[in-house]
Amino acid sequence: MARNTYQSRLNQLEEDVLYLSELVSERVRYALDALEDKDERKAQEVIEGDHEINRIYLDLEQDCIDLLALQQPVAGDLRFIAASFKIITDLERIGDLATNLAQYAIDAENDVYTEVDIRRIGDAALDMVDQAMDAYETEDTDLCQSVAERDDSLDTMCDNASQSIVRDLMSGDDFEGDGDLDPESALVDVRRLLLTVRDLERIGDHAVNVAARTLYMIDNDDSLLF
Repeated sequence: MARNTYQSRLNQLEEDVLYLSELVSERVRYALDALEDKDERKAQEVIEGDHEINRIYLDLEQDCIDLLALQQPVAGDLRFIAASFKIITDLERIGDLATNLAQYAIDAENDVYTEVDIRRIGDAALDMVDQAMDAYETEDTDLCQSVAERDDSLDTMCDNASQSIVRDLMSGDDFEGDGDLDPESALVDVRRLLLTVRDLERIGDHAVNVAARTLYMIDNDDSLLF
């Protein structure tokens, strides 16, 4: 393969990874909208669109394998391809979590614990993903570190939300919503809310993974990988 063709494939890989990240972020945003507005149409759009994310992921995985096998890259190119390979895996898993959130939006029957600001938590997690991908695109090590540092704040938000839900549940406080809720139905929705918080925290974890791989790609620095 001629050098200019090889370089063009590297450039295309970067563009495609960035496109996948944009698509995944859009799906998470739609899922958060669906949760906030109880918009079943948007939720269904996220669920039905998961196959597109999976298809792009598999195509990019094959591109990375081909570049590694056929070109045997070294140094910076090797780190770039290896990092991209890992990053698309995190992006695909974020897409799966967006599908989970969309399904929660469809399945939820009641408003419970409305004082837990799911949108605020979700926006914080999504912003970490976007920042991590900005670091990948611009090769900004400071952004990589910033994403890792922000994870503590997201974890605290998620822990506080979960503890608040469990504390109120254990104390027997009434569920919030319109009218009297069936206790069994309300408990199902509480469990779903806890899963929502958990999945948002996982999105943040994947953002940190992206930042860690990006830092390694840029500076051969594995300090965020462990």
